[in-house]
This record gives sequence, structure tokens and C-alpha cells, in this order.
Amino acid sequence: MLLDKSVKILVAEDDYLVSEEIIRGLRGQGYINIIEAADGEEAFEKTCSLRPDIVLMDIMMPKLDGISATRKILECCPTPVVILTALESQDSLKSAAEAGVGAYLTKPPRPGELERAIAVALARHADMMELRRLNKELEQALNKVKTLSGMLPICASCKKIRDDKGYWQQIESYVRDHSEAEFSHGICPECAKKLYPDYYDKIKGDNSKDGDVSG
Repeated sequence: MLLDKSVKILVAEDDYLVSEEIIRGLRGQGYINIIEAADGEEAFEKTCSLRPDIVLMDIMMPKLDGISATRKILECCPTPVVILTALESQDSLKSAAEAGVGAYLTKPPRPGELERAIAVALARHADMMELRRLNKELEQALNKVKTLSGMLPICASCKKIRDDKGYWQQIESYVRDHSEAEFSHGICPECAKKLYPDYYDKIKGDNSKDGDVSG
């Protein structure tokens, strides 16, 4: 995978020598747009203000550890994060994954490993953001959906429906309140003939004169 070398990378590492080694490795890979942070709080603040494309985050730092800083970053301004750790433990890896970390590296990382981790974190972050978007759209769609189901008590004479509070409603009102349907009112031919026989016969007669013989 060919990566854009102009991406902005934030390196959050409290050990100056380790930070310089990581930056030297990045520059050796062709990356030149690099920001430094000395602790987790600074990493969070610079991520929110400078908007790097990816963060390389030490897991153990003063003021705010890397896991907590990652959580804050993903809540404030979602950004791909690669965790850097000196000790690879299952607990730390699990915490990193739950925080939303895209990849992790043991220190000191080799230049080739940095390249792969950046590629993986960028890809996973893109997938995560797409999944969030789809979940949000699904949630919005589900919030709009209203369905009618089950047995509906309806009056055999007036056709009103009894709601779950015991009140009788016009069928139009009940359906409108429990679905996305809207009503427009008209009169079918059978009811028009029964309710307005004179008007119905006149309309039929006029239509017959015009050549309309439909029933």
C-alpha cells in the first residue's frame, strides 16, 4: 500500500531519545510533516487543535496515559492512533483495542514496522468511521419507523379502533399515530351511489354523454 508522505503525524512520547528515534525513522521513510507531544494531555490538545492525520501514542506517559488520551481524542476529533508500548501485555492490548486504537508497536519500532502500522491504522480508522456512519443512519431510520402489529380491537359498526389506553379513535387517527401513513379522503362509487344517489346518477349520465361508460 502506497502511503501519502505528506500526511501529518503526531508523535506523543515522553522519552526524548525514543521520540527522536521514532521521528528519525519516519523521516527516513519520507515523512516530513511531524508534530511532537511530550505527554498524553499535550497529545490530546494538539490533536484537537492541529488535526494530524495519525497519532503515534506512547502508552505510558505523565498527566494522561496513552489509552486515556486515545479515548478523549476519539470522542473529540476521531483520528487514527497507533499505540507504542515497551511491554506487550494482553491486558494493555485489550485496553488499547477497546479504546479504538488502530494498531500497536513495541518500542523501539523499526522503520518498516512504522510504515505498516500507519497503513493498518489508517485503513481501520476509515472502516470504523464508515461503520459509525452506517450505524447512525440505521439508528435514525429505526427511530422513524412505526409499525402496526398484533390484534387490533375495532368496532364492527363505526370501525373505530380501541388504543392501549382504552380510548376509541377514528381508524385514520390511529393509523397515522402508529405508522408513517397519511390519509386523503374521497368517496368510492358504491358509497357515492348510496349517499348521494341524485348526484351520482347525474355524474354517470354526464359521463355517458361524453362517451365514458366505465362503471
